[in-house]
Amino acid sequence: MIKNQQIYSLLAVIILLASGLISCKKTTVDDAAANQFVRIDGTDLIQPDGSKLFIKGTNLGNWLNPEGYMFGFGKTNSARFINEMLCQLTGEDFASDFWEQFKDNYITRKDIEFIASTGANTVRLPFHYKLFTDEDYMGLSANQDGFQRIDSVVSWCRDNGLYLILDMHDAPGGQTGDNIDDSYGYPWLFESEKSQQLFCDIWRKIADYYKNEPVILGYELINEPIAPYFENMEDLNSKLEPLHKRAVAAIREVDNNHIILIGGAQWNGNFKPFTDATYDDKLMYTCHRYGGEPTAEAIGEIISFRDSTGLPMYMGEIGHNTDQWQNDFCEVMEQNNIGYTFWPYKKIDQSCMLGINRPENWNVVIDFAESDRGNYAAIRKVRPSQHIARQILSDWLENIKFENCEPQNSYIESIKLKAPEK
Repeated sequence: MIKNQQIYSLLAVIILLASGLISCKKTTVDDAAANQFVRIDGTDLIQPDGSKLFIKGTNLGNWLNPEGYMFGFGKTNSARFINEMLCQLTGEDFASDFWEQFKDNYITRKDIEFIASTGANTVRLPFHYKLFTDEDYMGLSANQDGFQRIDSVVSWCRDNGLYLILDMHDAPGGQTGDNIDDSYGYPWLFESEKSQQLFCDIWRKIADYYKNEPVILGYELINEPIAPYFENMEDLNSKLEPLHKRAVAAIREVDNNHIILIGGAQWNGNFKPFTDATYDDKLMYTCHRYGGEPTAEAIGEIISFRDSTGLPMYMGEIGHNTDQWQNDFCEVMEQNNIGYTFWPYKKIDQSCMLGINRPENWNVVIDFAESDRGNYAAIRKVRPSQHIARQILSDWLENIKFENCEPQNSYIESIKLKAPEK
């Protein structure tokens, strides 16, 4: 009996040791996996090799979240308005085909290779939430291709040594209340439980899909929430941080690897609504700036907020100014440890890294887009020849290809990157 007890005790010790070894091995594997991702160290970002990451790059705007001004449109300025205009101009079938080719041509491997050749290290990818639903969007109403499109960019970035930030630019219900979120003119997200749940569900789905992908630097929850137009702006602002916490919790159910980026209210410029920087250990902040003086004083409140939290701050959007202004602001950001991605990478004409040439007779499309189309008689009155309209749009789809665009060398150099030979 004693002998049997000794045997049982020995077996128990062996089992405990084995369990400990397994536990140690699992911890080692988990630590190794975590070390593949960009991490936070105070106000710095640290790469897997231990070196500091100072973000420099651009935004792939207008690709998965079309904005009218990047086509040369004025009134027709959101994805929904552009699609409606195209359907009125050429019919739904042509419009659907147009969007498929637009997504195929606007950003390709060649574009990412070009960005990398300038010395950039990061691209920010704005996307519409509808790419992860079965709602009508960019020619599809089911089997949306959000993961397919992002997978391509992930692969291209991996091959070219770039990090990728995923930015939900258009949230369910609309988070801004203007054309940039493709909304109905009000940030209904903050009034709608259904929209908030969908918002969190989509982020959870994205995080679960990309949880082991180190090319992705982080998830930017929401772009430029709550425009400054609304009388109840302060009440809306008070709902922003609770929504952030809810979305972060949803992401952390499946992904503990990635940084989560939090943008301020009123064009990512107002951080006063935020009172808690401790609810997650992988948070950083993101601000935007267009116009104003290119000085540290002009972003003094942003710097002070960053310093008060002891967490990184990054300028997710900046640009549309003179080369001198951009150069001066880049120096200010470098001096104050605020990385940046300029907006946008590609658009019609200039003020970007790669300019799209206007097709012949492009003004025919612009004139229709800007016309009064408030009723069917008005649409019939201003609609040009189908043959002409479709040819012009087909020419546009050719002109947006990388090989047909023009590098804006002085712009590239103004944002502290290297203008390559194309």
